[in-house]
Amino acid sequence: MATVQYTQDSPYALTEMYGDYLDVMTYRTIPQNEDDVIYTVTMTYKHRPDLLAFDLYNNPNLWWVFQARNPNSIQDPIFDFIPGLRIYIPKQETLESVLGL
Repeated sequence: MATVQYTQDSPYALTEMYGDYLDVMTYRTIPQNEDDVIYTVTMTYKHRPDLLAFDLYNNPNLWWVFQARNPNSIQDPIFDFIPGLRIYIPKQETLESVLGL
């Protein structure tokens, strides 16, 4: 069997693998920066952080970044992503340096 390698834009990129199995997840953090943008989730993105990630970063795989940057506001990265929720959005440059994209 081939071992899966996760890409740098995956939330599992830092999690150890044993053959084809993941170890306990190693969570990735996104640091707070003064230039983070405050954004209010609209109806367009209700339960769809992947669509917002695509529109902002041209990469839907970065859907998990919003929860990682806003852990006190978002517990469930899908169902807590509701209209009216105010979150911090990291800039593209921050993600490139932190995640190695």
